[in-house]
Amino acid sequence: MILQGCATAPKGGDQDVDPIDPHEKVNRASYDITDRVDRVVFEPVVNAYIDYVPNAAQRSIGNFYDNLSYPNVVLNSFLQGKVKQGFQDTLRFFVNSSVGMFGLFDMATHMGLQKNDEDFGQTLGVWGFNPGSYLFIPFLGPSSERDVSSIPVSIFTNVLFYAGLAVGSAFAAPLTVLGAIDKRARLIGPMRIRDEAALDPYLFVREASLQQREFLVHDGKLPLDLYYEPFQDNPFDKGSEKQKQKKTD
Repeated sequence: MILQGCATAPKGGDQDVDPIDPHEKVNRASYDITDRVDRVVFEPVVNAYIDYVPNAAQRSIGNFYDNLSYPNVVLNSFLQGKVKQGFQDTLRFFVNSSVGMFGLFDMATHMGLQKNDEDFGQTLGVWGFNPGSYLFIPFLGPSSERDVSSIPVSIFTNVLFYAGLAVGSAFAAPLTVLGAIDKRARLIGPMRIRDEAALDPYLFVREASLQQREFLVHDGKLPLDLYYEPFQDNPFDKGSEKQKQKKTD
């Protein structure tokens, strides 16, 4: 929230400041701190987790945490006006919570209930809110002035949050730590690609995350003008001006 209060436009018209990332110095510092902690603390633990925990157990653990956070998907499906998807997501949550033994087994997918990925940042994007400037949240990762609002929403829609309130931190803390390890283990592939291929890891993470967010907001149906301005008129559309011109020629 404090970072949201910062000016997104460079003062004095400084041409050296990237309008997408005007807080680059702060973001890079946050990235460097997070990366160092990850390499010293998380990476050795995650490598041991991957080496010694069977793949079937890893899948069940991942399913369990996906199910705990799935009410966030249900809420935002409805907020985006996807009523049919919202009811399907609700049914998926109840099926996996019951038949799937608290989400350890993804029975809903076998029943044809597709898994979706929605959050409040995407909802704001669907409502027309611009992403604003890029932000890197320490220990949480890449975000934006728009998407940072999804953090508290995801917390208050997570079943683990209420389980911690009901049972106590002694129950919730170990599950939270295991959840962090599981999330980091799922990123092991992209992190290795970053380390091996990226000349500037910070820019690699920034560009990849911004593109992924646009992909999610548009449900994979990106408008052509996001890529290249001349393609605002889709040349493959039967009703486009270019197709009409070909017919007249």
